[in-house]
Amino acid sequence: MNNLIIGRYVPGTSLIHRMDPRAKLLLVFIFVIIVFLANNVWGYLSLAIFTLSVVLLTRIPVTFILKGLKPIIWIIAFTMVFHVFLTKEGTLLFELGFIQVYEEGIIQAIFISLRFLFLITITTLLTLTTTPIAVTDGMETLFGPFKKIGVPVHELALMMSISLRFIPTLMQETDKIMKAQSARGADFTVGPLKERVKALVPLLVPLFISAFKRAEELATAMESRGYKGGEGRTKYRLLKWQMKDTALMLVLAALTFILFLIRT
Repeated sequence: MNNLIIGRYVPGTSLIHRMDPRAKLLLVFIFVIIVFLANNVWGYLSLAIFTLSVVLLTRIPVTFILKGLKPIIWIIAFTMVFHVFLTKEGTLLFELGFIQVYEEGIIQAIFISLRFLFLITITTLLTLTTTPIAVTDGMETLFGPFKKIGVPVHELALMMSISLRFIPTLMQETDKIMKAQSARGADFTVGPLKERVKALVPLLVPLFISAFKRAEELATAMESRGYKGGEGRTKYRLLKWQMKDTALMLVLAALTFILFLIRT
């Protein structure tokens, strides 16, 4: 759990770190849409080049990112197996009893798995290179027009930022509780599935208590500092759109055009 990087911020001075959070949020939103435009080898190769380029621009070690994505690999592997055995299109390649593997199933499994990997990598890079406060400011600015129709943009952005901030904290808390329970003789890795689920109860109860306690402490701290919502609040950090932000958005626009061009 110490290797989990979702929601964790890694300080740095790279180009991606110094970008406007609004540009990074737009990049993620647009990338989530255009990743579905790829439907052939060249399209996924273009996405792979773009994703790898962004990873290298962050100057965060690739091994660190891969180690943090290990828990997600199991989901991607399950998705791949699911498509291999359930897609019944194309040429039949292998058959053993009721198990049938088709050419289109393998292709779809690879493409869908790559799509998941690209999406998770890009969204993870957002939190790795952007502080929770910057994410809040960026989201609040981007969704500012929705305030006119009564949407509590500031509160929603703050809730999402706090959620991202406390993911690694809760993971560390879970790790501590597991070690404490193991020291008392609990074992979460052996026995039937039913016994493993029972062994998780002593883990979940203190975890929920700790989460509620942290939430109460955070609410008390915000109230003691005079927090009363976003109405009438001024900003200490002013966001500034720079040339590098425009350049990255142009690169993303070029990628979108290429995906449309080579789409079959």
